Amino acid sequence: MHYIVVVPRRTPARLLLPRACACLILSICCGVASMGQKTSESTIAIGAHGVRATHILGFVGARKKANGVLSIQAHTLQFQSSEKPAAAVKIASVQDVVVGEMSTQVGGLPMTMSKAAVPYGGGRVLSLFAHKKFDSLAVRYVDADGGIHGAIFQLHKGEGELLRRELVAKGVRVSQTETGAARGPAEVTRESK
Repeated sequence: MHYIVVVPRRTPARLLLPRACACLILSICCGVASMGQKTSESTIAIGAHGVRATHILGFVGARKKANGVLSIQAHTLQFQSSEKPAAAVKIASVQDVVVGEMSTQVGGLPMTMSKAAVPYGGGRVLSLFAHKKFDSLAVRYVDADGGIHGAIFQLHKGEGELLRRELVAKGVRVSQTETGAARGPAEVTRESK
């Protein structure tokens, strides 16, 4: 009798390397995607101590790009940096508050290198997940001498709207801007009878 012996084949090492690279790229994508997820409003609350913020520019007495705490204390909007004394503005002098969104790319040099290493334009897909979103809070206020000033702060996603609502509750007037095109007078359509 003739017996056929079947020997199990081993996967060559040259085939394991692309699979290992694919697993590595997949794990990087999942890690970056988890960093860029949105924070829900239910987990964010503005306490008596305020919210962590970065002062971009414009607040009198605060250094540019300074990290600190933005809070509402009694009748003042206050920014406290660890380096300087607190800068404060009376809430009654605030004329307008605008909340916007910003996005920055995270990952630095390692992310840039991994995007360059991914073949067939896959680095562009990584760029989709490598962004972190922030809120920007712009405040227009009048100083004691009657000069108009503006300040811009960078906050975590969702905190800008909550801070704006709290300022409105304290009596700050917010200008209502329409997001669509300016609407003209209503058009009259003619019907033929």
